[in-house]
Amino acid sequence: MMERSFYAGNRARLMETAAPGTLVLFFSDEEIRKSADANYLFYADRNFVYLTGIEQKESVLMLGKDEEGHVWERLYLLPKDAMAERWTGRRLSAEEADAISGIREVRTTLEFEADLGERKQKYRRIGLDLSKCSPSDRDKPGHVLAKKLADADVFDISPAVRALRTIKQPCEIAALREAEKVTGEGILAMMKASRPGMYEYQYKAEFDYALSQHSPCGPGFPSIISAGQNNFCIHYYSYTGQAHDGDMILNDVGAQHDSLMTDVSRGFPCNGKFSDRQKLLYNCALQTSNHLFDIIRPGYSMAEVDGEIRRYNAALLVDAGVLDKAENVGKYMWHGGAHHIGYDVHDVVARPEKVAPGMVFCVDVGIYHEEWGIGFRLEDNCLVTEDGCENLSAAIPRTVEDIEAVMRKI
Repeated sequence: MMERSFYAGNRARLMETAAPGTLVLFFSDEEIRKSADANYLFYADRNFVYLTGIEQKESVLMLGKDEEGHVWERLYLLPKDAMAERWTGRRLSAEEADAISGIREVRTTLEFEADLGERKQKYRRIGLDLSKCSPSDRDKPGHVLAKKLADADVFDISPAVRALRTIKQPCEIAALREAEKVTGEGILAMMKASRPGMYEYQYKAEFDYALSQHSPCGPGFPSIISAGQNNFCIHYYSYTGQAHDGDMILNDVGAQHDSLMTDVSRGFPCNGKFSDRQKLLYNCALQTSNHLFDIIRPGYSMAEVDGEIRRYNAALLVDAGVLDKAENVGKYMWHGGAHHIGYDVHDVVARPEKVAPGMVFCVDVGIYHEEWGIGFRLEDNCLVTEDGCENLSAAIPRTVEDIEAVMRKI
């Protein structure tokens, strides 16, 4: 587990950005109804976890910086309840929460409303996490509270957290390295089990089983695993198709460790042997990926990661006689090639103009040739270092020769 000093440091750095007279609130979120009397498994808000390490529902983090610049912090948890805990599990004690988060002052959520009423009279501004992926997303506790505080000076604190999450700390990188190892075990399990006639749900079962041997966390996000024509649905989650001899298996998967998650893609032929056309396209993707890992270094344009992937791969496809001219590369490349990873698979960061040491993002080369029935992605995780970059997922077989060697039946 992460040391409590990690979460304490994140809070301290966040409050350095706050002006005197600022109150800041973060919520772990609530359960979401699935159907009838069943809820989805609770998944704590990632910013809340980043600041506390706590993954218990209906928890609240309150931070303040008074007019003299003194910072204080308080955590609110659901009160102990023997009957509720009998059904849904133990609730953290104040001592346990302190051991995880480093927050000494822990109260129950029954005290939150009164405390907020008292504190908001003394602070000029109130920072809430008001981020949404789209305007149609449901209101989360921060949005609900903002409506109740319509007469207060409320602002969105989430950009300050995104800035912190952009650069990964050594303990986060160590967690990602562990997640890469487990992800690799899952991908190897799929490769070794692969055979014509296998169903997508069976590939998924191999991946999930391999991950479950290492931790109870499982995949960091819903796995994309498809065969044949299903590879042409970029975000495919049905797992009902069957792999036929000659099909490529597309997988876009990742494990998590200490709440940080990887995002890796490996395409491989279900029969263990690349056809000439599959090998041609795969090597174009591989050469493009290797080229990017050769040139990415501090100061490189973040936007140019996407741009260079398209340009370089387009040139290779033209030289191979697959593409008529480079400007038509969109026929075979359908999506971007770079996004940050971390506490989210598409990590919520302050997207930078230039890459810098400590950033971790994907180098993703996808080729989709519908006429040939070949679609796959080659996606690796790039850590920017002081003088270049490192492929964190390099140990997961990624060349034609290495993939075929893993899949060869002896």
